[in-house]
Amino acid sequence: MDNQVGHKSIGWQKLLAPAALVILYIFFAIFGRNFFDTYTLKTILESSYYIGFLAFGVTFVIITGGIDLSIGTVMMCAAIVGGVAYRTWGLPLWGALILVPLVGLGFGTINGLLVTKLRLPPFIATLGMMLISQGFGSIVSRVQTQRYPTIGTEDEWFKNVFFRSGQFPIGVVYLIVAFLIAAFLLNKTRFGRYTFAVGSNEEAARLSGVKVDNWKILAYAVCGLFAGFAGIFYAGTYTTVIPGTGNGEELNAIAGVVIGGTSMSGGAGTMVGTLIGVFIMATLKRGLASMGLQSHWQTFFTGFVVIAAVLLDNARRDAATRVRTVDKVGK
Repeated sequence: MDNQVGHKSIGWQKLLAPAALVILYIFFAIFGRNFFDTYTLKTILESSYYIGFLAFGVTFVIITGGIDLSIGTVMMCAAIVGGVAYRTWGLPLWGALILVPLVGLGFGTINGLLVTKLRLPPFIATLGMMLISQGFGSIVSRVQTQRYPTIGTEDEWFKNVFFRSGQFPIGVVYLIVAFLIAAFLLNKTRFGRYTFAVGSNEEAARLSGVKVDNWKILAYAVCGLFAGFAGIFYAGTYTTVIPGTGNGEELNAIAGVVIGGTSMSGGAGTMVGTLIGVFIMATLKRGLASMGLQSHWQTFFTGFVVIAAVLLDNARRDAATRVRTVDKVGK
């Protein structure tokens, strides 16, 4: 009987994120101004593009039991390098766009090497890389804002392809494709299985013959690659990319991941949960704006959401521990 109750509690917790999204949307529809309309829905989707890519990538790292604090600044740095390649180095736009995710892949791979080969704690390694990528973007651009093409300028196809085609938010198509790819990697490949194994018990995985370091490097590399793609969609959304920025974007992504059910201690998580968590963060941002709260209030409440997400993760972990204990006693 206790076993059934324990498993039911875990099942109910899986419904918390989608329930929170529905409740949040209803709340802002009632108390916000002009929130319940198609324009707001489109805005929520459009503000989810780059955060979604960041969140999908960092989900892999968090499931291994690590963290990547550099994804926000890596995203900006990659977009800045692409902008410099296009505006200053004379690369065609398509060539510059290929360079953007490669820059993210490079930073992610370095993060993985720092964590595995030099045995740096993930927090310290990625905090250092946050500063390095932030400075590197400023150095390459000579602290000059980079501007991507917009409607009515040369290469205006960029906006139509990566942000909005007419009135259709085309970026949501890429977001869905990225979600499907990330979910496939996590659930249907050896990479995904070993990601869970490393996060659940790294030493046991190592003793069973898993090359833990290689898979952890791959997790950070994939995270960096997704951050690079996020840079393209950030540029598509805002057109201008300012050197020295990006701090805080990683918290929005990480909060979305944790709200979606991925455990900060590793070994558990889903891409479906991450996608729902991303929409929760986007809805919160747009909803607070619809209530007339300025950006500093949005930051204030986002901080509460981050804390609440970690507390929820602790509660999930404690509940899972109780279920495992009951299972052992029952046997």
